Amino acid sequence: MSELQTAVSDSRKADADLIARCRGGEADAWDALFDKYYPVAARFVFQLSADFNHEDTEEICQETFLAVVRNLASFQGKSSFQTWLLRVAANKALDFRGKSRAEKRGGSMVHFSLDGAHEEGKIDPRSQCPGPDSVLVNAETSRLIRQSLDQLDDPCREIIELRYYGELSYTEIATELRLNPKTVSSRLSKCLDRLCVIAKKIFPPEHSFAV
Repeated sequence: MSELQTAVSDSRKADADLIARCRGGEADAWDALFDKYYPVAARFVFQLSADFNHEDTEEICQETFLAVVRNLASFQGKSSFQTWLLRVAANKALDFRGKSRAEKRGGSMVHFSLDGAHEEGKIDPRSQCPGPDSVLVNAETSRLIRQSLDQLDDPCREIIELRYYGELSYTEIATELRLNPKTVSSRLSKCLDRLCVIAKKIFPPEHSFAV
């Protein structure tokens, strides 16, 4: 086992212990969980949209952790706690944008690199469908992208969210999901193709998904 894999395994075990204590009602465990992951959620939320200021980020993070407190029992450990947390944060960010779109029209989501050309060991051709962040241009398209993602099976949704929302590298995703990096490349491409098929049914006809 590599040092990175060992570190991920140790982190998961520590999180599992911490979550068990939270479920047991230990106040200091909740404090420790917040101290560890609040900065992670804040960085993630702040970069999701060019429209979000620090106050917006703070509000979204508070809503995120309220949801964590209420729904921690539903976390089954199939993914890491961080993956689950960022999924909750992404949903809360989209909800926030939906509520505030009347005051903040015209904003656009931050665009991230989709081609992954810098990733070592990437041998599969990229999907001919764009990644989800390339069409996140306003609150409505954000909602439709989320609706499309929610129709994917869990493995596909997770790998897309890790790559485009969590900004994990292929190597980091491989470690997180216990896959070969080349498998990550192939699976991501296939999952983007599936997302494209779903999105074409959900988005209005005038929206083009052609490359």
